[in-house]
Amino acid sequence: MPGVIVDCAIYRAGRRAETPGDLSDALAEARATGDAFLWIGMYEPTEQEFEHVRKEFVLHPLAVEDALTAHQRPKLEVYDDSLFVVLKPVLYDEDTDTVTAGELMVFVGDSFVVTVRHGEGGALSAVRRRLEHEPEVLRHGPTAVLYAVSDAVVDHYIEVAAELQADMEEVEADVFAPNPTDPKSIAMRIYGFKRQVLEFRRATTPLIQPMNRLAFGGVPFVDEHAQPFFRDVADHLTKATEYIEGLDRLLSDALAAHLAQMGVRQNDDVRKISAWAAIAAVPTMVAGIYGMNFDHMPELHQWWGYPLVLALMAGACVGLHRMFKQRGWL
Repeated sequence: MPGVIVDCAIYRAGRRAETPGDLSDALAEARATGDAFLWIGMYEPTEQEFEHVRKEFVLHPLAVEDALTAHQRPKLEVYDDSLFVVLKPVLYDEDTDTVTAGELMVFVGDSFVVTVRHGEGGALSAVRRRLEHEPEVLRHGPTAVLYAVSDAVVDHYIEVAAELQADMEEVEADVFAPNPTDPKSIAMRIYGFKRQVLEFRRATTPLIQPMNRLAFGGVPFVDEHAQPFFRDVADHLTKATEYIEGLDRLLSDALAAHLAQMGVRQNDDVRKISAWAAIAAVPTMVAGIYGMNFDHMPELHQWWGYPLVLALMAGACVGLHRMFKQRGWL
């Protein structure tokens, strides 16, 4: 259990206090004073490891099931004794240009916050340290934690979107390069990039409705004075979503432009092949005619017949080459 619980502390009047070793005593102490709450952070607990927490905080079984199995969409669920929020923090790997989404579940009650994290993203140690240096914010109780966690996740969305925007500029440069080295690899890169954007959209788009609910009030266990703060988070989320939608449209346009360029290049290749085939067809035809075993043929027995035919073939080839050159086929 200690390895699963990343951190556990009581916060009284915005300050971290000494936490009893037993969860029951810690929760009772937080509820007794009225100005305190308990914050427990957990990382990938099993069902057995989470059972004690579930009983102490009377968490709803459906929310517990979602928190343990993960693979959830961002959402907001209201139960009798707690509020359940699912967030999907994202990580961007610069070496592989991939976006990875983790999962972060937040249980908010009258005097407690339980955060359950899955995956590499969404570490809350920095959020906890920042809140502990802002007691005026932490004084607002569990709502302050929910706001700080949501704000950190959404702000990181904008950072990742900026990284993807830089990658998009590189893709555009490759697509519109005068002489691309490997057109097939460009198409594969665009398709792979589009998958990363899709993974990002799965984290951001479903979160819009929960953030709007928190921003405009009426949600239990959330202080009504926190609405302006959640509206700020919702605004940042909208900005990140617009970034992603813009990237998705740009990728579709880049893919269409790349396919159109490949079609133009293929047409150019076909025209060049056709032109050279037409040039080669003239001497082939003449040589084929004079290669037939007939006795009565023009200039067959003249000494200048052979040079004349060669000159005729060369002149026809040169003429066709100049014509195709002028029309841009060669």
